[in-house]
Amino acid sequence: MAVADPVGLGLVPSLSRPSGNITGLATMVPDDFGAKRLEIVRELVPRATKIALLVNPNNPIHRLYLGEFLSRTAERLGVALLTVEAMTAEELDISFASAAALHVDAVMDLGDPLTFFQAPRIVALAAKYHLPTSYLFRRCADVGGLVVYGPDFADLYRRAAGYVDKLLKGTRPADLPVEQPIKFELIINTKTAKALGLTVPPSLLVRANEVIE
Repeated sequence: MAVADPVGLGLVPSLSRPSGNITGLATMVPDDFGAKRLEIVRELVPRATKIALLVNPNNPIHRLYLGEFLSRTAERLGVALLTVEAMTAEELDISFASAAALHVDAVMDLGDPLTFFQAPRIVALAAKYHLPTSYLFRRCADVGGLVVYGPDFADLYRRAAGYVDKLLKGTRPADLPVEQPIKFELIINTKTAKALGLTVPPSLLVRANEVIE
């Protein structure tokens, strides 16, 4: 497997001891990761007091994101979190219109197959409503998204091949701990930031793996 938070999804009892017949890679573990994404949004939009989370209610990972840990981070940052939902491409339009009507200062896309495949659409909607938006997939940066922070999925899938090799050679899944991402990508589009009237802090620029100008 290569899935987000396999413990939270109930696929394995723990990362170190998967115990059963499933092992592989966790593409993310939300506790720290979601908080980090929220902190980056706040660095880009320091005056933000309301941030909308773009959620697919059919995605179980999103329910995990909405737990106490993200609320604690928001409280520490002095940010109110709102949610807007989308399960179809058409509902993305409604979600961004709702976010704008709620006068949020930024949007954080929690990441979903819908937003991966509809990357051009959500980036265009973010521009239309002048909403600074954070994305999970680098595909969004490639089509003009403001900022992407997420695991290097290509690296994860390469590492998954190593698991396949070990399993085919007879290693039991229960004996192979589930590994987490070791490479993360921070990609910032300064051209989009300028269009939104944002100044990217030097502290973010020096941490970025890639700056798109």
